[in-house]
Amino acid sequence: MKEITVTVIDNDVEKALRILKKKIQNDGLFKRLKVKKHFEKPCQYRRRKMREAMRRKTLSVQKT
Repeated sequence: MKEITVTVIDNDVEKALRILKKKIQNDGLFKRLKVKKHFEKPCQYRRRKMREAMRRKTLSVQKT
């Protein structure tokens, strides 16, 4: 797991928190925590992974 750091400039904690939340969201930590919150059956796990792969594939095709 990589380290996420945010610097507070001019005692602006609210802005630093917004930046931290955005970095965590872009890293996918919220999504992983949501998935790990409950047990997932193996068939559901495979189905979710397949859907995520298809989504990534379609996004990469659209960008090019």
